[in-house]
This record gives sequence, structure tokens and C-alpha cells, in this order.
Amino acid sequence: MSPASRPPLLADPRMRRMAAPLAVGALMLLVWQMLCTLLQVPVYLVPSPSAIGHTLFADWSLLFHALLVTLRITFFAFSLAVGLGVLTAFLFVQSRVLEAALFPYAILLQVTPIVAIAPLIIIWVKTPAIALTLCATMMAVFPIISNTVLGLRSVNPGLLNLFRLNRASRWQTLVRLRIPSALPSIFGGLRISSGLALIGAVVAEFVAGTGGTSTGLAYQLLQAGFELNIPRMFAALFLITVTGVLLFGLMGLLSRACLSRWHESEMEA
Repeated sequence: MSPASRPPLLADPRMRRMAAPLAVGALMLLVWQMLCTLLQVPVYLVPSPSAIGHTLFADWSLLFHALLVTLRITFFAFSLAVGLGVLTAFLFVQSRVLEAALFPYAILLQVTPIVAIAPLIIIWVKTPAIALTLCATMMAVFPIISNTVLGLRSVNPGLLNLFRLNRASRWQTLVRLRIPSALPSIFGGLRISSGLALIGAVVAEFVAGTGGTSTGLAYQLLQAGFELNIPRMFAALFLITVTGVLLFGLMGLLSRACLSRWHESEMEA
């Protein structure tokens, strides 16, 4: 199909990028629905998309409230991870000795399983919401530190020498050279960290197993499993997945808005 013969919506490259995954997703749902119907798969084994949609609609108030609880923890953890990660990276880039001394301990946050230390944090911190936020923050902070340090270090040597030749201070070099050069890497870290903050919040909720009015989607998954309400499990999992995709897309839009006018990574081909 030539560009002139394409429908107006598909002529836009951005619309084509959105339409392609949506078409694949719709096809997968159609095949899933047909297999469940033709094979008469029991709903307690694999519910059909129509059964999941019906449950999502019937239990919307319960699941939406749980989604808000999980989102609140996710956003608090993500904001805290961004603040701590960027400030830590700024400190590391000022001193190689400081980076060599402290960076291994930042790596510990990444390699230590959150399910192993989450019970300790929940015991030490009396407030469940704060404990869950700390767990999710620990899981999300390392990509911010790693990508920001990489971006701040990856500056053009010629420009760095020019700043030194003009006797620019450390602060001027950081604000006017290192930070603009590091923005693509920082936004890459934001994409990764946003998803990890959501995963950390869900994992922490699993470990905590808190009930009552402050229950997140992880608790609804556990409760649905205990009750063998498999469609509700899939509905809660669907909300978690869609939330993760939307967070990633939001970070992508933010990156495009900030970089599309001057950096080749976000310019239209």
C-alpha cells in the first residue's frame, strides 16, 4: 500500500505505531475467546476474555479502589526513587572516590530480593503504607542511579574541555553541560523505574497481605485465589498490566516532549 492510498489515520507514523500493537492484541483476544468457547474450557481453569470483562465490570468498584491504593504506593515510591536516585547520581559524579565507595551498596539494592527483606521492613516500620512505599522505592531506585550516572559521565570531551578552559565551576558544568547531555539516559531510567515501582508495590502487598479498607490489587489477587474466583484474578492482573503499560507510555511521552526538538533519540525518522 502506497503512502497516498493509506487511510488518513494510518498515514501518521505515530498512529501506525499505536494501531499495530492494538491490532495484535485484538487478534490474540479473539483467538483466546474462540479457543475457550470451542474447547469449553472451565472458567476456573482459564476464563475467557468475555468472562474477565464481565467480572471487571461487576467488581469495578472493588477493583478500582484497590487500583487506587496500589497507584498511590507506586507514585510515592517512584517519586522518592527519582529524588534519591538523581541526588545520589549528582554526588557520585562529583567524586570518583565517593562513587567507588558507595556505588557497590547501591548495587545491593538491585541484587537483594525484595521478598527477602520486605518482611523485615514491614516489621520495623509500623505504618503499612510507609513500609510498602519503602519496599517499592528500594526496587525502583537503582535504574535511576545507574542511568543518571551513565548519562552524567557520558559528556562530549571537547565540550567538557571547553567548559574547563573557560573556568566554569562544577555547578555550571553540571547544570549547563552534564544534565542536558544526561537527559536521554535519565528518561531511560524513568521508564524502567516506573515499572519497577509498580512491581515493588505489588510484591510488597503480597508479602504484607494487608486487608481491610486499604487493600491493593495484590491482596485482591490473593483473596480471589483463596476463593477460586479465577476471573477476578485475571481482572486484577489485567489492571496491573495495563497500569504498567500506561506508566511506561507516560514516561515515553514525557521524554518525547522534552527531547523531540533537539535530541535524535526522540526525533521522527
